[in-house]
Amino acid sequence: MSIGKFVVSLDFELMWGMNDVKTVDQYGENIRGVHQAMPRLLQLFEQYGIRATFSTVGFLFFESRQQLLLHLPTRLPEYTNPKLSPYTGYFDSLGETYHQDPYHYAPQLIRLIQQYPQQEIGTHTFSHYYCLEEGQTKEDFRADIIQAQKIATEYGISFTSLVFPRNQFNDDYLQVCKELGIICIRGNETSWIYKTKKGTYQSFTKRGLKLLDTYVNISGYNCYSNDQLKIRLPINIPASSFLRPYKKKLKLLDGLRLRRIKSAMTHAAANGLTFHLWWHPHNFGVNHDENFSILEQLLKHFNELHIKYNFESHTMTSAAKQILNI
Repeated sequence: MSIGKFVVSLDFELMWGMNDVKTVDQYGENIRGVHQAMPRLLQLFEQYGIRATFSTVGFLFFESRQQLLLHLPTRLPEYTNPKLSPYTGYFDSLGETYHQDPYHYAPQLIRLIQQYPQQEIGTHTFSHYYCLEEGQTKEDFRADIIQAQKIATEYGISFTSLVFPRNQFNDDYLQVCKELGIICIRGNETSWIYKTKKGTYQSFTKRGLKLLDTYVNISGYNCYSNDQLKIRLPINIPASSFLRPYKKKLKLLDGLRLRRIKSAMTHAAANGLTFHLWWHPHNFGVNHDENFSILEQLLKHFNELHIKYNFESHTMTSAAKQILNI
């Protein structure tokens, strides 16, 4: 039997992942808090032997607005919904440098992640690109990823993993990923309640079921065998569970939330399957102590499973390479 894998990925995007639905005034505290949470997160991962993939929006690599504007892709998406595009006036709101604008730049955090060699920096596209929205094309997507790769090389980074922004998994774009050297991506849970569509709207039924699934096993364990994953390149390592941020009004349910994730981790470890946990750093931007307490309980459980079943911690790329025997 294969050894189980515990894969962790984080969608590192700051305000680029929120600017079509929230303003800095509305969500800025969460974004500012990432700059305090990230060092603590990396130290906790090191303490518990956790390897993780930080899927990073390309814009975060820049140190200034001027530098960003000099490195735009050769093609730009022309979304039918202009709110989705950072290229239609949003740049005017940026601060001049990362010292003045903690919401849109993070070169110092990227360099901090690089100080922890067990961690992976993957791509979350250059511009937080929406792959299911009307108005954009496959070639626009290709240009976006190429530009993300270019700025990453200035940090000595070569991307081999990708997470689609807003989980807008587009099967038609996988060949582009393969051609550009991406060997693994994170898809969505297989249940219909996690199937993504264009736009941000979700039906009340879907939202309700996804919230319920956080506490009660509605969609299954969402764990995957090597045979299920080893179908084609890039390998799809689907999500298993989203680590929702702490909310005071739901704190009485945190025991159920932990039990739901722990039971799926145990199922993966005992049966040689892959369990993939994900969240955003900005989910930990507020309520630091409460969020880190929940995470640490999960990491302690991982250590117990490692001792009992040899459950292994993996980045997306290290899991993919083991599955492919490369």
